[in-house]
Amino acid sequence: MKNPRGPIERNIALELVRVTETAALAAAQYLGKGDKNLVDGAAVDAMRFTLGNIEMDGIVVIGEGEKDHAPMLYIGEKIGKGSGLEVDIAVDPVDGTTLTSKGLPGAISTVALSARGTMNYPKQFHYMNKIVTGIEAKDVIDIRATVEENLKAIAKAKKKPISEITVVVLDRPRHEQLLTDIRNAGARVKLISDGDVAASIEAAMPNREVDVLMGVGGTPEAVLSAAAIHCVGGMIQCMAWPRNKSERDAAVKKGIDVDKIYKTNDLIDCDDVFFAATGVSTGELLKGVRYFSGGAQTQSLAMRCKSGTIRWIDSYHNFKQLDKRKFR
Repeated sequence: MKNPRGPIERNIALELVRVTETAALAAAQYLGKGDKNLVDGAAVDAMRFTLGNIEMDGIVVIGEGEKDHAPMLYIGEKIGKGSGLEVDIAVDPVDGTTLTSKGLPGAISTVALSARGTMNYPKQFHYMNKIVTGIEAKDVIDIRATVEENLKAIAKAKKKPISEITVVVLDRPRHEQLLTDIRNAGARVKLISDGDVAASIEAAMPNREVDVLMGVGGTPEAVLSAAAIHCVGGMIQCMAWPRNKSERDAAVKKGIDVDKIYKTNDLIDCDDVFFAATGVSTGELLKGVRYFSGGAQTQSLAMRCKSGTIRWIDSYHNFKQLDKRKFR
């Protein structure tokens, strides 16, 4: 889909990095302190402050929840200075609040942005079954196929044996059969406790440790991941994963196709897509916040779909000059 209001000429991804940097700096203050609510609250406050100063007319499509249950960055909230670009915004101030609160690796702060009306969030489902891979194998995966069939197709596309294919999977009881199927097919497994946005990006990017992500994860994370995957040319496919019969029946009653397959373009329906992420705690994708006397260092990703540009940004922050309201 083309942007009916014309293309977004400004590379707003670089401005979004400031957003994720401030959120990561705020969250990292509570690294390992055992309180994920403090982590999330600090990151939300910081992210909203910085988003509010961007020249755009933004609507939060994916946020911290509905208006009555989330005081800031709620779904439907208008954000930005209210002029200029009309855009949809998806945020996850910290993908990995539990990781951060426990001092574990792999937490990141993320923001995605696309032209108004092009971000599709199937919010009637909390979870989706997903498969993600990079550009080499994006045309050969099929979420309806068996695990073995997908792994054979991916291995062939990547020109290596299944024994060298690594699958990243969330460590959850619901994935017991999936793990058995992956191992029986001969592939390797990398288990993660949280953070499937970072894991999806890893699976979609070339020459990384993992080749594919499989399994059930959050629906908001699927859309955020799709923005980054679209920028790097990979593929995500996902289907609704109702938690119980009641959730499935409620969706069917509303006329929702619970068997619909969502691909990258079904979740992000244009090329005017921008994505940014900053590491909170050091993981495979990004280094976390590192404090030093009088400041801190961060590492971020900035992506723009239209140009295919991916930037790795190392930043140094001087707390004597930085407006601390942005991250405290």
